[in-house]
Amino acid sequence: MDRDGTLNVDTGYVSRPEDVRLIDGAALGARTLAQAGFALVITSNQSGIARGIMTSAQADAVDARVLELLRREDVLVAGLYRCPHLPEGRVREYAVECDCRKPKPGMILQAASELDLDLASSWSVGDSERDVQAGLAAGCRAILLDPEADPKVRRNIQTGADAPGREVAVAKNLLEAAGIIIASP
Repeated sequence: MDRDGTLNVDTGYVSRPEDVRLIDGAALGARTLAQAGFALVITSNQSGIARGIMTSAQADAVDARVLELLRREDVLVAGLYRCPHLPEGRVREYAVECDCRKPKPGMILQAASELDLDLASSWSVGDSERDVQAGLAAGCRAILLDPEADPKVRRNIQTGADAPGREVAVAKNLLEAAGIIIASP
């Protein structure tokens, strides 16, 4: 699952732990998935590092705060992966083309390798099309979070320039997404 906008409120380049607030229903949704046997993995683009808006240490502190708030709600995360890259970034060491920046599936593929995950049985959940595209590219099923959407309506997400779009489920939040995932065959 994505971090900003999926688990915690996306305030735009979250760089201070004290600014982290979980989205209503996010912890319960994550706990519901964990109790159903899913390994919880966070994958997050953090281009603010490459842009010079925050440091890796600040991003580490925000990640630690998200994990702490989830632990308080009895949610354990199996892995957390972050992409600090942006080709046009200002910080030279992170201003690179990579395989981990969503919509590319690098973070998900790394998690699957390190945590021995079955991607065909996995789901990618996020609040942007690039989150969904990364999951689909990795071989997962996917859910797009949209607080304004009708969950009965599926969305067609483009999976690449040469690939057709795929329909994905839409949920208002992670708790609603958990219900869709658990009810799926």
